[in-house]
Amino acid sequence: MKSVILDVDTGIDDALALMLAVSHPDLDVRAVTCVGGNVSLEQVVANTLGILELMNAGHIPVAAGLAQPLLEPAQDASYVHGSNGVGGIELPAPTRGVEDVHAVELLRRTLAASTEPITIIALAPLGNIALLLTLHPEVRDKIERIVFMGGSVGTGNATASAEFNIWHDPEAAEMVLRSGVPTTMYGLEAFYRVTVDAGRIAVLVASQNPVDRALGGLLSHLATVTADEARIPDKGSAAIGDAGTVCAVIDPGALVLTAAPVEVSLAQGPTRGQTVVDLRTGLGAGGTETHEQTSHIQVVLDVNGPRYATLFLDTLAAAGGTAFATNPGK
Repeated sequence: MKSVILDVDTGIDDALALMLAVSHPDLDVRAVTCVGGNVSLEQVVANTLGILELMNAGHIPVAAGLAQPLLEPAQDASYVHGSNGVGGIELPAPTRGVEDVHAVELLRRTLAASTEPITIIALAPLGNIALLLTLHPEVRDKIERIVFMGGSVGTGNATASAEFNIWHDPEAAEMVLRSGVPTTMYGLEAFYRVTVDAGRIAVLVASQNPVDRALGGLLSHLATVTADEARIPDKGSAAIGDAGTVCAVIDPGALVLTAAPVEVSLAQGPTRGQTVVDLRTGLGAGGTETHEQTSHIQVVLDVNGPRYATLFLDTLAAAGGTAFATNPGK
């Protein structure tokens, strides 16, 4: 079993990721930390607690962290996730609240107390993680790997060049990427490749099971707001987004990876937040050598989408105690 901590800005796909992480038998979720991003920090915390309550995982400690980026005001993505961040679905009231410490302290405390390295699954702007690595370098050896959803090799989504999580707090992302901690970048190349089709979404929406129904509501909202997204060719389908990053920790064999240096553009203007991924081999300008093969950063270039979709749906079918899985006729 792999021990993990999730750092989230719980909108819809973070909710899907949390549902998967707390349900899969190969993961031990030690803590969940929250940061403002998709919606306000207050709403992120409420959504996180509600999802954990829905999944009977309310015992997992949750802490609130940064409400905004390191240098700039917060800019949310409620235009995608809805005003409450979860597409308007209602979540159960939590039976417990957040820890009385900052998210960075919960991260430090959880890592320090562990007898084995922990993987951090970061699904949000990276402010909490950047501060952890800066303020508490003593726990770096307790981090097995940081697997983060963010960036892209090519086109962005928040802007033409930048993916939302990196664009929201590019300074934090650059700090994490420069830290030297083993890191996997699960960017937009994989983000849109793992989808649930319209038929399965309809079955979930019609279910009387609360987990199925919440899952269906989340996916249905995503399918609607991303209907014109060219990277989702099957209309009516929804990409599971951040949940694919959790799949990457459970089943890394489905990934196409390459070691490559990654830098974040920090300049103001149209490239701010762009992840510059150096895929060159051989010699660069002036005869300089490129060293991507020795980078501590693994970049996801592609993923077996159907394999991860099956992993996601089957795990939640088992967790919800329903008959629904990858065959919508079951």
